[in-house]
Amino acid sequence: MTAHEINFDGLVGPTHNYAGLSAGNLHSMASARSVSAPRRAAHEGLAKMRRLHDMGLPQAVLPPHPRPDLHALRAVGFEGSDTQALTAAAAHAPELLASVFSASGMWAANAATVSPSADSADGRLHLTPANLTSFFHRSIEPAFVTRLFRRLFPMAAVHEPLPACDTFSDEGAANHTRFSPSDATPGVQFFVYGREANETENTTRPARFRARHTLEASRAIARLHRLDPARVAYARQSPAAIDAGVFHNDVIAVGRLSTLLYHEDAFQNTAEVLAQLKAAMASLPEPAEFHPVRITRAELPLDEINASYLFNSQLVHVPSDPAGARTLIAPTDTESQPTARAAVGRVVAEDNPIVRAVYVDVRQSMRNGGGPACLRLRVAMNQAERAELHPGVLFTETLHAELDAWVDRHYRVELSPADLADPALGEESRRALAELESILGLEGLYE
Repeated sequence: MTAHEINFDGLVGPTHNYAGLSAGNLHSMASARSVSAPRRAAHEGLAKMRRLHDMGLPQAVLPPHPRPDLHALRAVGFEGSDTQALTAAAAHAPELLASVFSASGMWAANAATVSPSADSADGRLHLTPANLTSFFHRSIEPAFVTRLFRRLFPMAAVHEPLPACDTFSDEGAANHTRFSPSDATPGVQFFVYGREANETENTTRPARFRARHTLEASRAIARLHRLDPARVAYARQSPAAIDAGVFHNDVIAVGRLSTLLYHEDAFQNTAEVLAQLKAAMASLPEPAEFHPVRITRAELPLDEINASYLFNSQLVHVPSDPAGARTLIAPTDTESQPTARAAVGRVVAEDNPIVRAVYVDVRQSMRNGGGPACLRLRVAMNQAERAELHPGVLFTETLHAELDAWVDRHYRVELSPADLADPALGEESRRALAELESILGLEGLYE
């Protein structure tokens, strides 16, 4: 049965702000307490969706999370009316106030790990929302993601998030890639982790930042999704890369179908990782040649990866291109950094599947540490599954126009850290999301 990958992009929320909550994410840390532009951020994200849609790529929208999350604020002891709770948090725990206003749910790559029905033993589409236990502001996201995905994907097995503990620390699809001959045929699921939960003291670990994703989480998801162990590969992130600000694998590698674009410092034991992927691809029912494309540290030093976010790009197959051709959807930050631009130029010029680069402006997201790849979750669906998908989130020119106008009606032009203490901001967000429910046909989503 024919299947196609759909990019589900997170719509930037009305409370998009720069609080610097994500230690290890250098962009987030550098932008802490600066003034954000929520309206511009949302328009940038919508423009990216429109760009991919116009290229012939299936595209969908994931709505923002409800913010502020007053349930989370009350769970840590702030009581009274909404205004009283927010005012007290602003006075006594501004970092918690910033957390419950965080718009980080826009980064849909962290929303879940997805396995298509072609790979699972029960022939079902599987999604496991990430528990995101590394930070408070992200740990409040899984409950909404689970509820949302059960509305959007009624045909799928939408699992509960893994237990919220250090052993099963799960950061979602930002550390997961699927390789396959096509979206419709069985493939190889590639899980990347930063640490094991019970490592010995002599294990090489990052010295500057803590690794987030655990091997135990990846193995648990492989079991839940009923994957064939022969078609699952695991790789450990390089500790040096994590210390350089590579907090997720999608900041240093990106794959699509049979192609992997990676930096030579992405993994420990890179040669073994590539050999494992090559052998797994060759053993598929429809064997496929694996195409690894390397960028060296001489071309792009490890400490320059974050400045460009070259690897936090989307690698896509444009339908009008030959079957083996891939297009890199990269941030304009890559284009503006000479070393990164030169590396992309070399890759495109050489004999490999990546034939062109397209640059998109997502600077507002980038300043908080998320490029084009962070903003989207990839879901491969066959025709029957797509027929059951909630239709209101599928991207069209009409929906684009509606959402652009909705953003202009409800989003502030600027948002400073001090604005989070403004009681009116929460009410503005609630009104906006109440209208969005109707636009997307998701009435009752925001309880």
